Amino acid sequence: MNNSEKNDWDKTFPKSDKVKIEKASFRNRYGITICADVYIPKNASEKMPAIALCGPFGAVKEQASGLYAQTMAERGFLAIAFDPSFTGESSGEPRYVASPDINTEDFCAAVDYLSTRKDVDSEKISIIGICGWGGFALNAMAMDTRIKAAVASTMYDMCRVSANGYFDSMDEDARYELKKSINAQRTADALSGTNALAGGLPDKIAQDAPQFLKDYHAYYKTKRGYHKRSLNSNGGWNKTSALPFINMPILSYAGEIRNAVMLVHGQNAHSRYFSEDAFKKLKGENKKLLIVPNANHTDLYDNLEKIPFDEIENFIRANLK
Repeated sequence: MNNSEKNDWDKTFPKSDKVKIEKASFRNRYGITICADVYIPKNASEKMPAIALCGPFGAVKEQASGLYAQTMAERGFLAIAFDPSFTGESSGEPRYVASPDINTEDFCAAVDYLSTRKDVDSEKISIIGICGWGGFALNAMAMDTRIKAAVASTMYDMCRVSANGYFDSMDEDARYELKKSINAQRTADALSGTNALAGGLPDKIAQDAPQFLKDYHAYYKTKRGYHKRSLNSNGGWNKTSALPFINMPILSYAGEIRNAVMLVHGQNAHSRYFSEDAFKKLKGENKKLLIVPNANHTDLYDNLEKIPFDEIENFIRANLK
């Protein structure tokens, strides 16, 4: 890679010499333009299996999802990493809004796009969701029968954590107080004509902070994973984004997913219970839970020694036949 290419490279991971990268955009069902990076194997000569990737929740395509996409392209897949609606280079106003419906639709719109590419085998499309996008991937699978396989890596169920807090520590009264606070913020936003942001991770983290917050900080606020368009690295989601997640659980129909699903989680991840409980909902022999030894939540963002790409590739290929 020459100096010009180095200066143009805006990802948080090194560029591979085995793939070529294109820009793409497509519209979702709500008319929002989704922007994506397309990673294509340089030696591709026929229609390829394809993968759409997104996540983590509050990240952009130049971070973990781009690394996953590039790695899967090295393994022979056409892979796209996209920015969710309202974030990154994708459109949508107001900015920095999250929605259980629209963000699930973003995955389905990516499948629309892949299905129309002449270099893609439309019968061999899969998706990978990281962190909160693991939950959206399962929700998309429950709805979109075109997706032959889904992998949820270091999954969060954003509806569960929004409604119940971490480790289900929030009761009904606490949830009511949370809703009162968020709805008061809605009034304040309506009066100001703006949407207040919740704030991303702080520049400095307290020594007595929970380990998982230290792990997030080590990814989003350092050279390892910082990106100027990442919500978690900067101003965060708007303060009212949690409301629909409290009210609209996304895994209600996970038990009806017939196509293949693989859940991957770190042994030491604070979020491990999300994958373990989601796996209990799944049915059929084409479902798999893989616990990665000695890995925490953010190890599965970018640690190439921890992310089980061999197992992910083998699972997807086995279920595209």
